[in-house]
Amino acid sequence: MTSPRLADFVKTYDVRGIVPDQLSVPVARALGAAFAQVIVLPDGGTAMVVGHDMRPSSPQLSRAFAEGAAEHGVDTTLIGLCSTDGLYYASGVLDVPGAMFTASHNPAQYNGIKTCRAGARAISLDTGLAEVRDLAQWTLDRGAAHGAGGEQTGTIIERDMLGDYAAFLRELVDVSAGRPLKVVVDAGNGMAGLTAPAVLDGLPLEVLPLYFELDGTFPNHEANPLEPANLVDLQAAVREHGADLGLAFDGDADRCFVIDERGEAVSPSAITALVAVREIEREVVAGTPVGDITVMYNLISSRAVPEIVAERGARPVRTKVGHSLIKAQMAQQSAVFGGEHSAHYYFRDFWFADTGMLAALHVLAALGSSDRPLSELVAGYSRYVASGEINSTVSDAAAATDRVRSWAMAEVGVVEDTLDGLTLTHDESPMWWLNLRASNTEPLLRLNVEAADQATMDRVRDSALALVRQDETKE
Repeated sequence: MTSPRLADFVKTYDVRGIVPDQLSVPVARALGAAFAQVIVLPDGGTAMVVGHDMRPSSPQLSRAFAEGAAEHGVDTTLIGLCSTDGLYYASGVLDVPGAMFTASHNPAQYNGIKTCRAGARAISLDTGLAEVRDLAQWTLDRGAAHGAGGEQTGTIIERDMLGDYAAFLRELVDVSAGRPLKVVVDAGNGMAGLTAPAVLDGLPLEVLPLYFELDGTFPNHEANPLEPANLVDLQAAVREHGADLGLAFDGDADRCFVIDERGEAVSPSAITALVAVREIEREVVAGTPVGDITVMYNLISSRAVPEIVAERGARPVRTKVGHSLIKAQMAQQSAVFGGEHSAHYYFRDFWFADTGMLAALHVLAALGSSDRPLSELVAGYSRYVASGEINSTVSDAAAATDRVRSWAMAEVGVVEDTLDGLTLTHDESPMWWLNLRASNTEPLLRLNVEAADQATMDRVRDSALALVRQDETKE
């Protein structure tokens, strides 16, 4: 039988494959063996931690991964069902590399693996994942049933760390002193159905659960809050119950989306700014000179984020999109916090890793300590009008990008940069900027536009979209 081609589903930052055609027990075992040889042992380690989500294939695949590592003398702690940030917690507190079996928000037929070095440090193709992939491919191609072909020498133990994870988060953000809040939480049948009760129980909250049953077939809606259709049930429930806010998590619960008391979605950029202000204030109280405080944001985030950070006297740093890049830069600069437009939120005090639940606690604490509704609380963090991310299928991404560049540069005052895709900025009144980024895996161009007012945003968005889709709409 021909081995699957791992390069087809070992992606830039993680593994995402169809079960069992691509990601199977033999493949998981080979990847575990390679992870031990490429990541764990060369870093001087002898142990690792493995967790998994609620997908039916996850328990078997995660154990096979551990068995592959054990063949090379690596001891594994299986922490069972957890969120991805729960795995990062375990990697951080135990100071060992980790692997999380999850396909996040992907459909039910998928599974995957998110990996990290000790201390929850991110791994990408450029920092070890390519070598893991290639060694596992070699193992599979030579037909070896086990990574080393020898006896199992490492130990495999099981340990429940959910309570420790919950206690750790609650020590970082104190929600207990705030006014009582009514919050609807949509777990999307994902891992927040396990972690939200553990973290939120006992706080001054009335939690109304939506889809807390762990079910990797996602019977109610996809666990992908980036898609507006997946927020409809939560929005309706917030309005129906007169809740103060709603929280929506993706399948592995590392991202959190927020709904205000009106049932309206709060921009992740506004959440980034809100949490950034709280972290800056906490650092100042602790005695850190405000000029030494760094907050990171990706280039798709609202311009309001760096403005608000700079107004507080801290240093905003702009990054490319992607969790591995942000984590690495945060660690290099000891940034206290980082946020992305996709609702990934990173914290220095959480090993620079992303955790949607900790961001949720910040929102709850901020709202609980205020007498204003959430819509008013975040209004000051939402200064501009944004298009949201718009995807277009194109046959020639470079040509489409050039058309948009030529159009935009004809306007006076437009500045171009290519940090990540193409960003065009018009700082003169009325302000606007746009970013075009090509997908790494699909024939898509992703457009984001932000402007000072609705009319300007509409004009720039519509003009750019027409140029992007010009060839595709010809008869």
